Amino acid sequence: MNVLAILQARVSSSRLPSKVLAPILGQAMLTRQMERLRRAETIDRLVIATSDHATDDPLAELCAGSGVACHRGSLDDVLARFSGAYVAFGPARHVVRLTGDCPLADPTVIDRVVRHHMASGVDYTTNAVQPTWPDGLDVEVMRSEVLQRACAEARLPSEREHVTPYIHKHPEWFRVEHVRGERDLSMFRWTVDEPADLAFVTEVYQALYPQNPAFTTDDVLALLERRPELAQINGNFLRNEGYAKSLAADSPHSNQN
Repeated sequence: MNVLAILQARVSSSRLPSKVLAPILGQAMLTRQMERLRRAETIDRLVIATSDHATDDPLAELCAGSGVACHRGSLDDVLARFSGAYVAFGPARHVVRLTGDCPLADPTVIDRVVRHHMASGVDYTTNAVQPTWPDGLDVEVMRSEVLQRACAEARLPSEREHVTPYIHKHPEWFRVEHVRGERDLSMFRWTVDEPADLAFVTEVYQALYPQNPAFTTDDVLALLERRPELAQINGNFLRNEGYAKSLAADSPHSNQN
């Protein structure tokens, strides 16, 4: 297998509990995202990585009902859970990291980042660290041995919770590539962390999905041009707020790196 995509998700979100199971047009948000991810041409297999906590039993049941592989691991050590999913469902030469709060994920963006990664031959490729796509279209690709090294060596809480910081913070050890779009769309928020985010995404699905279930980023942008008020529904939140909180938690541990 060449490319294994691991989608991390859990029910116990602090800001919007059970968001991955929230209904969008009659289906769980995670189901809607998986539907979109299946259209990515570069992904050989998709695995859901959730926790072994009882709160995530419904998520594991959803995966079983959807015919999607599911790995269960640590609730808090997401890097260990992510690496465990690779060990359980690999081997693969490359691993794609995706998160379960992105129901507008675009398979064409995923394919673009994966193909760039494969062509460049580097250790890690992403469109998320220097963002030009909307928040919610983040893609990270790494060689499997790089993932395993990060799991063995990363120590800081932010590195364990967010999986890849140990890699992209150390370009002296890892060859890193950044993929940028033709224009800067990073001001748009298409991820789901707050009730307002879910309201925005639901509006997008209601407007676009019935006519075209495979709607694209360009379709969403065209909708926002016609209805600019939609972007105001969740336009007052900071990008990567969760990661910022994790960095603050690193301070007592900073001498471990």
